[in-house]
Amino acid sequence: MFGPGREYNFTRPNEKGEYEIAEGISSAVFRTVLDYYKTGIINCPDGISIPDLRDTCDYLCINFDFNTIKCQDLSALLHELSNDGAHKQFDSYLEELILPIMVDSARKGERECHIVVLTDEDTVDWDEDHPPPMGEEYSQILYSSKLYRFFKYIENRDVAKAVLKERGLKNIRIGIEGYPTCKEKVKRRPGGRSEVIYNYVQRPFIQMSWEKEEGKSRHVDFQCVRSKSLTNLVTVGDDVSEDHEVLMHHPPQVDELDRLNAPFSQMVVNDLPD
Repeated sequence: MFGPGREYNFTRPNEKGEYEIAEGISSAVFRTVLDYYKTGIINCPDGISIPDLRDTCDYLCINFDFNTIKCQDLSALLHELSNDGAHKQFDSYLEELILPIMVDSARKGERECHIVVLTDEDTVDWDEDHPPPMGEEYSQILYSSKLYRFFKYIENRDVAKAVLKERGLKNIRIGIEGYPTCKEKVKRRPGGRSEVIYNYVQRPFIQMSWEKEEGKSRHVDFQCVRSKSLTNLVTVGDDVSEDHEVLMHHPPQVDELDRLNAPFSQMVVNDLPD
């Protein structure tokens, strides 16, 4: 705890050379932890938060495992141990499976990466003439049943987000989405136009960026511009006075993703499918 090799070196002496520790730790939790220095075991009584006890053990460099912690609430204890295991497991998945795909995207000039995790048994068979909509062709596919099972738990996805944030990545999104695997049938529309109906499966996805700017819109919304002067591009009628105000209406530029994510009630008629 006081050694120079301690990560982040969070224990430092004050101007008097004194060490101030246990700031923010409640007296009840600290009293519980003191048992460790007598018996090597922490008997956690009812009413003590396991997450708070975990933070205290991390701060005091006490090993937090089933040999050290004894408590009645096994669910909370196993949850913390699962978080530890998930952190180590995802570190391995990140280095072995995810990072090579990110590097490949970066070499192509991309600034972000969208990866869909399929099982080893999944197959993708798209119609070349009628690929699925919504830009799935820009997603990277990762076949890994073990990573698929890992991401099934929302707790593991939260741990993965924390790991990616620790590694400096931005705009991190991890969830479950429908992904088209193969065409199910072809519908003929009036005029001879055909539409391919795809079979969608629910699979985990992970999206992240490695750029500093995050959450900034890159399209411009033009508002109504009020002007008292007329340019030579406007034909001036005899009934237009010199002080007449002209309103120039510019429709806002809308990203395709904004259009897809907009509520159904906000979609204009022309945007509705046939």
